[in-house]
Amino acid sequence: MSDRIPLPYTPKVLELFKNPKNLGKMEDANASAVAGSLACGDMIAIYLKIDEDTQTILNATFESYGCAANIAASSILTEMLKNKKLEDAWKISWKDISNELGGLPAVKYHCGVMAVGAFRRAVREYFKNKKKPEWIPEELTAEERHVVEEEKLVEILSKRISSGSLPPTC
Repeated sequence: MSDRIPLPYTPKVLELFKNPKNLGKMEDANASAVAGSLACGDMIAIYLKIDEDTQTILNATFESYGCAANIAASSILTEMLKNKKLEDAWKISWKDISNELGGLPAVKYHCGVMAVGAFRRAVREYFKNKKKPEWIPEELTAEERHVVEEEKLVEILSKRISSGSLPPTC
């Protein structure tokens, strides 16, 4: 008998975990980014097809290597992004994702944060060699900083595990 306690996922999270929408790599994406690390098990790749003239997201897909909340958060985010202007889509927060899912367990908030962080990273990449609009802040947003911090933490832990100074208990 397992001593793990099941997380209280909402029916929407479970539905999107079992039947994710917009899953898969987009071959004709003109913006994409990855957030997270396979080392900890949570990673999201976001792919966007953006209309260059209108700055509207025509399509959004994802690949996820993570838990039910990670997959559901990525799935609902791609649904929320479609047909939105980039500026409006930029305003989507991890709390919006959680609300759309009917809530996430507190220990899974980071899944919504990572999805938003991946999306914003993709938008920054899209404007890398273009004139960046004023609505994109110079500083990373809280969600973007969280993704960077989580990636650094996993890198540090991986080095410690590899060196034998920390047992592999993840």
